[in-house]
Amino acid sequence: MRIGELARRTGVSERSLRYYESKGLLAADRTPGGHRDYPEAAVDRVIRIQELFAAGLHSGPIARLLPCLRDADGGPAATATPRLVADLRAERERIDRDIAGLLLSRDTLDGVIEAAGDG
Repeated sequence: MRIGELARRTGVSERSLRYYESKGLLAADRTPGGHRDYPEAAVDRVIRIQELFAAGLHSGPIARLLPCLRDADGGPAATATPRLVADLRAERERIDRDIAGLLLSRDTLDGVIEAAGDG
């Protein structure tokens, strides 16, 4: 499928799809005319990439992680290395720190809202 169809089917902009390709997250063949030609599996791959970005991962860790996931269901493939697992644990710890910071901010806001409501 062409890039426009992949964008339409996934809700991801063509610009983002080109970015994913430049970072090695997504691959396309080329037609004789030079147009990108994505396989059907690219739809699942793009959805998986979007989920990983939404989880707070950056393109580098995502590029290392994608070969270890099945595109169709996101389940693990048997290709994770100890180094990748260590990197992913570090990413998870970073996300946990971010969550803790957000919870603290929310609690602070709740206190201000409560105090303002009492005044």
